[in-house]
Amino acid sequence: MIQNRELTMDDYLAMLRRRLAAILLPALLVPVAAYFLSYAFTPRFTSQSLILVETQKVPEGYVQPVVTSAIAQRIATMQQQVLSQNRLQPMIDRLGLANGKNVDDVIDGIRKNFVIEGVAPDLSKNHRTGQSDVPGFYLNFTADSASAAQQVCTELTSMLLAENLKTREQVAQSTTEFLVRQVEQAKRDLDDQDAKLASFKKRYLGQLPGDEDNNIKLLMGMDAQLDANTQALNRAQQDRAYAQSILSQQLSAWKASQAAMNPDSLEKQLAELQNQLISLRTRYTDDYPDVLKVQSQIAEVKKKLAEINAASAQGASSAEKGSANEPAEIQQLRLQIHQYDGTIAQDTREQQRLQDSIHTFQGRLALSPGVEEQYKQLTRGYETAQKVYNDLMVKKSASEIQTDMERRQEGEQMSLLNPASFPDAPSFPNRLLFGLGGAGAGLALGLGLALWLEMRDKALRTEQDVLAALSLPMLVAVPWIDPANAKNGKNGRKKPPTQAGDSGKKGKLSILEV
Repeated sequence: MIQNRELTMDDYLAMLRRRLAAILLPALLVPVAAYFLSYAFTPRFTSQSLILVETQKVPEGYVQPVVTSAIAQRIATMQQQVLSQNRLQPMIDRLGLANGKNVDDVIDGIRKNFVIEGVAPDLSKNHRTGQSDVPGFYLNFTADSASAAQQVCTELTSMLLAENLKTREQVAQSTTEFLVRQVEQAKRDLDDQDAKLASFKKRYLGQLPGDEDNNIKLLMGMDAQLDANTQALNRAQQDRAYAQSILSQQLSAWKASQAAMNPDSLEKQLAELQNQLISLRTRYTDDYPDVLKVQSQIAEVKKKLAEINAASAQGASSAEKGSANEPAEIQQLRLQIHQYDGTIAQDTREQQRLQDSIHTFQGRLALSPGVEEQYKQLTRGYETAQKVYNDLMVKKSASEIQTDMERRQEGEQMSLLNPASFPDAPSFPNRLLFGLGGAGAGLALGLGLALWLEMRDKALRTEQDVLAALSLPMLVAVPWIDPANAKNGKNGRKKPPTQAGDSGKKGKLSILEV
C-alpha cells in the first residue's frame, strides 16, 4: 500500500475485496474454536432467590422506625454477619459441603460465590416523592452442582432473614435499655438539682429574685411604721415628762402638808397658837372673832395630835401611813406615769424591732445581685436537667413503642418473594457468549491480518500510485492478459509479479515516460 497519497473510498473497497478471504477465515474459525473451548471449563450453576423489603405497617407519622440506616448499608452489614465463620461452619457441617476439603477453603468459596444484587426501584412511581429505597434484592449463589447451589442459597436466604429480624429486635431492645439507663441518670441529676435549689431557697428565704419587689414594699412599710412609732414614742416621752413634773409639784405640796402634820411641828404649832390665844385674851374678849378662830385652830391641832398618837399606838409605820394617805390625784399621776413607762418601753422595743427588720431587709436588698446570680445558675442547671429528663422520657416512650412494634413484626420486614431456584442450565460457561466473543475476536484478528498484509504490499495498481511513487506522468497503459483466461477471451485481473497492477476496472501494463 502506497502511503504517500490520500486514500479514497474506492481504495478502501478495493482493499476489502483483495483481503476478504483473510478477514472471513479467522472470523469463521475462531468462534467455532471458542465454542468448543467452552466445553473445557467446569460448568457452574447459579441459584437465585428474591427478598422483598416491605415498609412498616404503622404510618411513620405515628411511630418512627427504630432502624433509620439505609437498606443497602444494612444489607451489607447483614451479609458480613451471615458470612462469618461461626455462622457458615454449622451450615457446612449440616449440608456436608466439606467432603474432605479444607473448611476454610469452603468458607472462602462460599463468600466469593455469594452475591447480593439490589432490585432497581420503579422511579416512575417515586419521581414525585423522591423516594429511592430498594424495594428488594436478589441473592445469588454459584456452585459446581445445581442441587448444592439451591441448598446453599436457601440456607443463606433463611439466615439473612433471621439475621434481619434479630438485628432489628436487638437494636430496638438495646435502644430502649440505653434510654432507660439515661432516664435513670437524668432523674438522679434532676433530683440533685432539685435538692440544691430547695436548699438554696431555704437558705436565702426572702432574698430570691422574685422577693425583691416584695422586700422593697415591706421596707417602705416598715419605714412608715418606724416614723409613726418614733412619733408615738416622742409623744409618750413628752406626756410622761409633763405628768412627772405635775407629780413632782403635787408631791412637794403634799409633803409640805405632811410636814405640817408632824407631831413635833403640831406641838410647836399648838404652843404658838396657845401663846397667840393668851395674847388675844389680854386684849379681847372670848367672843372676839380672832379669839374664836385661834381657839378652833387649837382644837383642830389637838385633834390631829390625838389621831397621830393613836396611829403611833397601833404600831403603823409612818411611811406606810404617808403612802396610804397619798391623795388620789398623786396616785392617778403615778398610774399615768407607769402607763407612760410601759408605752415608752413597748414603743422602744417596737422601734428596735423595726430597725432590726429594716437592717435585715436592707441587707437582703444589698445581697440580691449575688443571690440572683447564684439562683440563675441553679435555675439554669435545673431547667437543663428537667429538659434532658423530659426529652429522654419522650424518647424512652417512643422506643418502647418501637420495640413493641418490632416484636409484633409491624415494622419494616423482609419477606421471601421467590425461593431459591433450581438452575436448569449452567451459568458458566455461557457457550453463546463464548461464540459471540470468538466471532468478535476472529473479526478483529481478520481485520488486523488484512491490515498487516496491506501494509506489506508495495504493488502499484493505479495511476495515483505511480504518480505518488515516482512523481512521473504515465504515457500509455498496456492491459495485462492472463494466459489462463486468454482461451476464454477474457482479460486477466491477476497481478503479475512485476510492478504493474490492477486499476480496479481492468489490468494494464504501464509504459512510463523516460
